[in-house]
Amino acid sequence: MIVDLDTGKNQDIRKILQTATEYAIRYLEGLDTRQVAPTKDAIANLIQLDEPLSNEPVDPELVLQKLDQIVPPATMAIAGPRFFGFVNGGSLPVTIAANWLATAWDQDCGLYRITPATSFLEQVALRWLLDILHLPPECGGAFVTGATVASFTALAAARHAVLKQEGWNVDADGLFGAPPITVAVSEEIHPSVLKPLGLLGLGRSRVVKVPVDAQGRMRPEAIPSLSRPAIICTQVGNVNTGACDPVAAICERARELGAWVHVDGAFGLWAGAAPSLAHLTTGVENADSWATDAHKWLNVPYDSGLAFVRDAKALRAAMAITADFLPTVTDQRNPSDYTPELSRRARGVEVWAALRSLGRSGLADLIERTCCHARRFAKELKAAGYEILNDVVLNQVLVSFGSSQTTHQIIAELQAEGTCWCGSTVWQGQTAMRISVSCWSTTDVDVERSLEVILRIAEKYCRIS
Repeated sequence: MIVDLDTGKNQDIRKILQTATEYAIRYLEGLDTRQVAPTKDAIANLIQLDEPLSNEPVDPELVLQKLDQIVPPATMAIAGPRFFGFVNGGSLPVTIAANWLATAWDQDCGLYRITPATSFLEQVALRWLLDILHLPPECGGAFVTGATVASFTALAAARHAVLKQEGWNVDADGLFGAPPITVAVSEEIHPSVLKPLGLLGLGRSRVVKVPVDAQGRMRPEAIPSLSRPAIICTQVGNVNTGACDPVAAICERARELGAWVHVDGAFGLWAGAAPSLAHLTTGVENADSWATDAHKWLNVPYDSGLAFVRDAKALRAAMAITADFLPTVTDQRNPSDYTPELSRRARGVEVWAALRSLGRSGLADLIERTCCHARRFAKELKAAGYEILNDVVLNQVLVSFGSSQTTHQIIAELQAEGTCWCGSTVWQGQTAMRISVSCWSTTDVDVERSLEVILRIAEKYCRIS
């Protein structure tokens, strides 16, 4: 049946979506001129949203109007070019649009026979991802919420595989009575790996911690003998320094021990897509599983994580779901066979759009350009006499302004001033400002503006101290 889009409810749909589009465009276009952090008054105004639930319906136009009036001023401008607090990539315009389309399509992307279009897009995007990240083409893959769930998914496959080698079916029989799994991690492992270990019953605290070098890289020679079954969790892209574990050497050691190697590459795995940085990920293809975020360096909307497992059968064994009412029988890939969720949004749509739009050279340029910005931050701050604590190999910069108190004071005033937003951290005993650059829209001008403010504030406090 042909529907007249100019009548009835379809006219209402058009009006509502056009209004939302205008609000969204205005918000995004204003990011360059607004303060990065919300004001206290804007946050206080959020109380206007906490009102009694009305008994009667409210005009959708009024609902959107209220959201647009109150929420945008209270947001952190994470999508903008001068948010350097975390490794957050502002969404590419094409991925926002693709996300809207996927939302409008409203596909519960779990089963190919129910949602063939978005399921097929995920297949294509997965193949492209494995290619551009230089991972084995036979890998199984999962589109999930973020690096935490990506590591959970990959480590569930690891748990299945290493226990299967010992004659134990963990998915059927659980961990009660199972051979204990030894897990080795870096001393500077990210909590997004420790949390999945706890959720999987492997324990956050019973891990074997492997010493790191001065940049936070795991030392392969320090990996002790591990009782089998065993898993070694490595890191490509230290959250503080950006340093990458020597995965090739770790995999050699793992083969000696008969251990599974998992790579937490939340942002660092993307270095493999940039010719000038790919050497940092040498050997990652020798691992058994990998986790990364598309909402970091691929610059797609939240939430978008990715898990890859060399042994696709192990991933499917850990994740697959069946029931009489589910049409799971197909010669195509069912997304729900590889993810913790059955019901899920079609995250592969914006991943496909980002890769199709950028191409190899565009993605490489995005990654290399943001790393160049990070190096400029480090160069200028060092030239001004401040201590850069890390070798700036990727997009992370750690700068100390002397004492912990002084560094915190500078960060606090910088965040309140609003030109840019940088966070604080403590790394190997030293308090530092952490600058993370990963947004496609950050320009040289943004770096200049940010440096001017950082240096002006730092000079004031360092002169006082």
